[in-house]
Amino acid sequence: MALIALCVMVFLWQLSLGARTGDLAVYSFGLVPAVLFGYAELPEPLRVIPPWMSVVTSMFMHGGFLHIAGNMLYLWIFGNNVEDSMGRGRFVVFYLLCGTAAALAQSFAAPTSEVPMVGASGAIGGVLGAYLVLHPRANVGVFFWFIIIVRVISVPAVLVLGFWFVGQILSGVTTPTSDDSGGVAFWAHVGGFAMGAVLIPFFKRPEVRLLEPPHSRPFAVVPPGSRLRRGSVPEAGDRRRPFR
Repeated sequence: MALIALCVMVFLWQLSLGARTGDLAVYSFGLVPAVLFGYAELPEPLRVIPPWMSVVTSMFMHGGFLHIAGNMLYLWIFGNNVEDSMGRGRFVVFYLLCGTAAALAQSFAAPTSEVPMVGASGAIGGVLGAYLVLHPRANVGVFFWFIIIVRVISVPAVLVLGFWFVGQILSGVTTPTSDDSGGVAFWAHVGGFAMGAVLIPFFKRPEVRLLEPPHSRPFAVVPPGSRLRRGSVPEAGDRRRPFR
């Protein structure tokens, strides 16, 4: 899938920059709500793109190997099914709209935050929302691990994805939006998921049914997450290492 390849290429570019420059690139191309809404400004050397463009560029950046691995696994598993329902061109537009809704949801939840947000999981949340509307009764295999017991059990998608969505809402409600220590952008997940569920009836092909009957689908539990990187907007000339 082209979107997966693009995310991987961007991540490899991030790694090629080195630790310090890579961290600064997160400020330049990640979404900083305070910068987006005009409450803060980046130092001149970091103003590579207009703030509104970071809504899109932030979707293709990631904060580490586990971050991108989890997101790309979810996109690979669920993305093909959703893409098949609408076609490649519409899927790209759908993906970007869901990612935009996710970014704005997190930004409006904490408009003065100076913590940059990066990650594809807001857009992938939209894919999950669409999948739930398309295949709510699909049987998905979930890895169950308890001490030494490891097995795969079949669970309806409506339970797996519904439980995940409710968990994101509860986590968003209980996580202070004023906390600038970084973490998971829960409201981005909620916003993306809701947008995907709303948009799928308009993006799917006419012959594609909503709420399809049960059928088997592969699945691995690796919760996706847009990451809020630790730190605040650096001052001009600030040589401190951000995010630490």
